[in-house]
This record gives sequence, C-alpha cells and structure tokens, in this order.
Amino acid sequence: MNAVIDLLNSHRSIRKFTDKKIPQETINTLVQAGQSAATSSFIQACTVVQVNDQAKRDQLVECSGGQAYVGEAPVFLVLCADMQRNKLACEMNEAEINSGFTEQFITATVDVGLFAQNLTIAAESLGLGIVYIGGIRNQIARVSELLDLPELVYPVFGLCLGYPDQNPEVKPRLPVDVVLKQDSYNDSNDQATIAEYDKSVSEYYRTRTGGNKDMTWSEQMSGMLVKEARPHMLAFLKDKGFLLK
Repeated sequence: MNAVIDLLNSHRSIRKFTDKKIPQETINTLVQAGQSAATSSFIQACTVVQVNDQAKRDQLVECSGGQAYVGEAPVFLVLCADMQRNKLACEMNEAEINSGFTEQFITATVDVGLFAQNLTIAAESLGLGIVYIGGIRNQIARVSELLDLPELVYPVFGLCLGYPDQNPEVKPRLPVDVVLKQDSYNDSNDQATIAEYDKSVSEYYRTRTGGNKDMTWSEQMSGMLVKEARPHMLAFLKDKGFLLK
C-alpha cells in the first residue's frame, strides 16, 4: 500500500486529549484542506464555526447529550450546511434563490461530509486525533440559536480536535465483500458474512471495555434502527428553508 492508505485505515475516534494547544494557523490550514474537497456544482456549501467561548462549549456539551470532550478538547468545530452564501450570490446578481428543494438539502449536506473528511485526514496526518459529534443534532434548534445561524444554515455535526491522550484499537469495518458489489446488487451471502463479522465486533467491544460491553454489529443496528431518529429534524429543516412546507 502507501502512507495515505495506511493513514486512512488507521483512523480511530479519539475522546481523550492532551492539554497541548493547536495553533490557529494549523486550524486555518485544516479548513483550507477541507475546502479542497469535491463540491457539488461548485456550491461550496460548508461553513465551519470554531467555538472558543467556554460558556458556549459547556452548553454544547449539554446539547450533545453530556459528551464531556466537547467542552474539554483543545478545539471544537461545528460544521454547517450553508446555502446562505448562495442566497447572497443570487442577490448580488439581482436573482431570487429558489430554495426548499430536497436536492439542495442533499448536496449541501454531502458537501459538509466531504469537507469534514478532508479536514479529518489532514488533521490525522499531523498527529492530531478527532471525534465526530453527531449528538449536536439532538437539540439542533438550540445549537443554531447558540451559534447565531441564519436562515438556510444548519449544523450537521461537530468535530473535537486535539493531540491524542489515548491509543484505542481500530474498530473493525464490514468486510469488503458486503460493501462492494459487481454489476448489480446481490446480498445473497451478506447475512452469513455479517454473522462472521459480528464475532470480530463483539471481541472488539469486549477488549475495549474490559468485558463490560459485549455487542455485535447487527445487534447494535437492530437496536438503533427500530427507533425514531430525530423526528424534530423535519420541522426544523422546513423552518430553515431547506425543505418545502
């Protein structure tokens, strides 16, 4: 392989950080790396809010369900889907943005994901650790108000950044045979393959938690996907102008 692929395959979520500060110049460089990601039709629909104010960080800990590292990490970023700039571009050219379409919601959100992955890879190449914080969507309206997000902007997830103070194992991913299909979708062997994969996930959790957690991937997914997933998001996105009412 090569160093880039090795770096990608070594990704771990880091939730404990040293006190070592990250220079603002480094953060700026990481954001520039994020900007270099692919962007649908050149919309560049990602905005990053760097949250330095500790009082705001403490509130974001609450919004994320009590994840303490949101307040403790040397750097916390909130990555937002942003069509407000595009609205401004329309106004600059005496045009009215035609908002509220699912396509805009999808492309803006995908832009954020691509941006974040570039930023993450750049950070890890410098020896930094990261963890994504999707929990900020649990109270997405409160987070938007806290960060003064205007219409057509909403938070997708947060990112904790810092120098690692832990060395967790790499979490095993699904086998390539389940993920990569040839010519058409065929899942005839997936159940048996997932059953084998479940064993490695169970062993990972037992090792990571000292035996306090023993769960397979399929058990984790079946427990999660039978529940409603943030139903408040639909009304919020409509209010933000991302979906037609």
